[in-house]
Amino acid sequence: MKEIIISQAIKGILPDLTLGCIECDVVISEENGELWREIEATCGTIGHSGELAEVGSQPAIRASRTAYRLCGKDPARYRLSSEALMRRVVKGHQLYRINNVVDLLNLVSLKSGFSIGGYDAETISGSAIFDIGTKNEPYEAIGRGELNIEFLPVFRDAISPFGSPTSDSVRTSVTRDTKRFLMIIIGFSGEICMVETLELSVSLLKKYANAVNIETVIVR
Repeated sequence: MKEIIISQAIKGILPDLTLGCIECDVVISEENGELWREIEATCGTIGHSGELAEVGSQPAIRASRTAYRLCGKDPARYRLSSEALMRRVVKGHQLYRINNVVDLLNLVSLKSGFSIGGYDAETISGSAIFDIGTKNEPYEAIGRGELNIEFLPVFRDAISPFGSPTSDSVRTSVTRDTKRFLMIIIGFSGEICMVETLELSVSLLKKYANAVNIETVIVR
């Protein structure tokens, strides 16, 4: 597995920060009907029971929003990916269909409330370090274009920042050519529900992406 490190800079601000990491070989497919039936069932449950104003009160999302404020970033302007997903479902909007690996990652995020990074592991150079973005760092976010990552919690490697709880980057995105997948569950409130979410993720990766050579680690 890639070495994954939490920087002292962000650990000093967020001492309970915990990362649940999975690396595995996957088979990418554009469509999986069984997976989408499970996603639609989960969306139906959220849509029937959720209110837009209550999305931010979900424990994992609430902890993430607090973490953003402590780092100096406005969580309303730079919305967490998990919160954005949940809000989309509560509004009754369809989720985007990307590929089986990205779609199941979104399913885990909906079920857990965690923001989750998903990367082509072979595009990451050296160690992955969870840190705080600095001024004027270039970052092309998936579906968003250039993103201001100053004060944003970010993953960086030897090349540049490549992931954040708001949006991952184009450079390390999961595509039809991805063979080795890295999934990082970001827990801003420690290990609460982390083991269960790791287990769920592994089971879904096996079921829907034929995952093998699976490695997991919790980084504190």
